[in-house]
Amino acid sequence: MLADVVDHLTCPLCRGDLLLSGRSLRCPAGHAFDVARQGYVNLLPGGARAGTADTQDMVRDRAAFLGAGHFDPLARRLSALVPAGSACVLDAGAGTGHYLRAVLTDVPAATGIALDISKFALRRAASAHPRIGAAVWDLWQPLPVRSGSIDAIINVFAPRNAAEFRRVLRPTGRLLVVTPAHGHLGALVEGLALLSVDAHKQERLATVLRGQFELVREEDLEIPLSLDQTEVRTLVGMGPNAWHLTGEYEARLAALPAPLKVVASFRLSVFRPAAQPPAQRPT
Repeated sequence: MLADVVDHLTCPLCRGDLLLSGRSLRCPAGHAFDVARQGYVNLLPGGARAGTADTQDMVRDRAAFLGAGHFDPLARRLSALVPAGSACVLDAGAGTGHYLRAVLTDVPAATGIALDISKFALRRAASAHPRIGAAVWDLWQPLPVRSGSIDAIINVFAPRNAAEFRRVLRPTGRLLVVTPAHGHLGALVEGLALLSVDAHKQERLATVLRGQFELVREEDLEIPLSLDQTEVRTLVGMGPNAWHLTGEYEARLAALPAPLKVVASFRLSVFRPAAQPPAQRPT
């Protein structure tokens, strides 16, 4: 519920405090943001950029695939890495709220903020757990979140705004990043000519976070899957491959063995905020 997290949010236009007033969030300067009937609020002035948000079909497929439990081992492991006693967890790129729900189930005193650029995803995230407050936002923009108010950020296959993540985290907070590991869904990628995992993905992650975060630990997780054709369709349709399917997709899909044996491979990385350099005394 937005009422549970509004104290952690700020007005995206003036950075003032936000208060929940009826069906709107309002700041002292008079800026107002209506709460949709599904329970989320759009804080992004002008709305989401065209072509960047997950579509209704992509969100439907994601809800179906994740709801079937295929990636539940990832959700459980991610939840176990959230620091005990966390009071507020931010899911940056929350999608349907699947992973944030797992975290809040395991950390009963915590509330959660779900940020995503897709209103279709947030319609589901807002009702994924009673302690989730959901808001439409572009992660590349300064986050509408109070500085130093977040205990943990989870970031699953989503953009990473290192400076803003560092700003909103408490000094003792943790950033948990999930990326696809080498060979992720290899048999499916090869059989359907899908996008493959960048071999330098971890190097690029380190570069993006350098100076803002320090690596605490990292581990790999593999989940063996046995998928029928419908499940393959939802898996492909829920991610970026949905934007890049070729005319040969249906023929390639029909040629896959049934069921398809494939391995989902993930890298889980835990970071802490980098120590601030000592302030220089004036000379």
